[in-house]
Amino acid sequence: MPHISYSELKDWKFCAHYHKLTRVDKIDGFTGNEYTAFGSAIHSVCEKKLLQEEIEEDFFVEELKKNISELDGEVNNKLVSDMETQGKNIIPEIDDALSDYFDDYEVLAVEMPLMEPIDGHPDYNFKGYIDAIVATPDGKVHIFDWKTCSWGWDAKKRSDKMITYQLTLYKKYFCQKMNVNPKDVETHFALLKRTAKKNHVEFFRVTSGPRKTENALKLLNTALYNIKNERYIKNRLSCTSGYGCKFYNTEHCQ
Repeated sequence: MPHISYSELKDWKFCAHYHKLTRVDKIDGFTGNEYTAFGSAIHSVCEKKLLQEEIEEDFFVEELKKNISELDGEVNNKLVSDMETQGKNIIPEIDDALSDYFDDYEVLAVEMPLMEPIDGHPDYNFKGYIDAIVATPDGKVHIFDWKTCSWGWDAKKRSDKMITYQLTLYKKYFCQKMNVNPKDVETHFALLKRTAKKNHVEFFRVTSGPRKTENALKLLNTALYNIKNERYIKNRLSCTSGYGCKFYNTEHCQ
């Protein structure tokens, strides 16, 4: 059955034409770089830490090297060397950050898959993977997502609607899948800060109440309506080079 993920929804919100190029026409957009290689490697460490699995001392470095070797194009070796050190600064703080934030907790799941029907769209499912789910003695269930970054997130990014909709939609479809009352579920981001001088791991809560859930589902429904009707209107506000669109001023988008 066709499905849509949060990352696909984010692509559509960025630009419907970009969504068409990458998701429909299957033209490669962003395929990864040193930062995504680092994120994947440190994410593997976090998962093992959360499950209290034994980790070899060089596990992170080996994961990073493997991910780097799979990248296309030229690699910034100086950056990769710095990342090895940065990862080693983050790893010792993961356990304490979890304990300080949640105190006593039980791990319910890691990488929980979601493939849930979307109301009003019987021909589409919502697809996702929840990084981690833990329960605390107060009866609350906590969903959180690991995010790598440089020094941290400012207030604008922490409250950015599109960024926080990831957790809002994960909560919505987790509750639907597990038949859990949304009032008993809280959502959080866990920042893994590469270049911070201290506090390399930081958790913070993201509110995902009924109003935000309604707004996130409105966006999801609008995206699906346009995708199913093959309406791929360009968002000219996203037509920039650099950190904007990879297809800017190319044969694919004039």
